[in-house]
Amino acid sequence: MKNLARPLTAAALFAVAALTACSAPTAGSAPSSASPSSPATPSGSPSARAGASSGPFGGYASAAEACTAISGQATGASLLPMSAAQGKTAELEQKKAELSATAERVPDALQADFAKLNEVAVAGLTDQTVYSSGQFQDAMAPVTQWLDANCS
Repeated sequence: MKNLARPLTAAALFAVAALTACSAPTAGSAPSSASPSSPATPSGSPSARAGASSGPFGGYASAAEACTAISGQATGASLLPMSAAQGKTAELEQKKAELSATAERVPDALQADFAKLNEVAVAGLTDQTVYSSGQFQDAMAPVTQWLDANCS
C-alpha cells in the first residue's frame, strides 16, 4: 500500500499545481462564448472531436476555452492512478478517452507535448515507476509551461 501512496500523493500535488497555475486565462482574446453556468463542451463528446486542432486555439473557440480544457485534462492525467485505484473501469475508460480527445484538439504548438503526456499518463496506469522516476513530471512540464505562457 505504501508503494501506491507515493505516486498518488505526487499526482495530487501535480493536480493542485496545475489548477493554481491556470486559474484565469488571459491570452488576449475575448471571453469564451460559453456562459459561466455551462462549462465548455466535454472533450469526449462528438462535437468536441469534430474540431480537431486548427486555428490559433486548436479545436477550441477561444483561448479561455482552450486553457480551461487543457488545464482540466492535464490535471485529470495526473489523477488517472487514483481513478484506477478506485476500480471504476468505465469511469477510467471515459477519462482516458477525454484525455485522448483533448490531445487531438490542442493548438499545434502543444500537439506533440500533449500527446506525450497522454501516452505517459496511460502508461502510468500499469507502471507506477512512471511517477517515481520523473517520467510523468517530464511529460507534464512542457504542458504546464504552455499553460503558464498562454493562460496566466
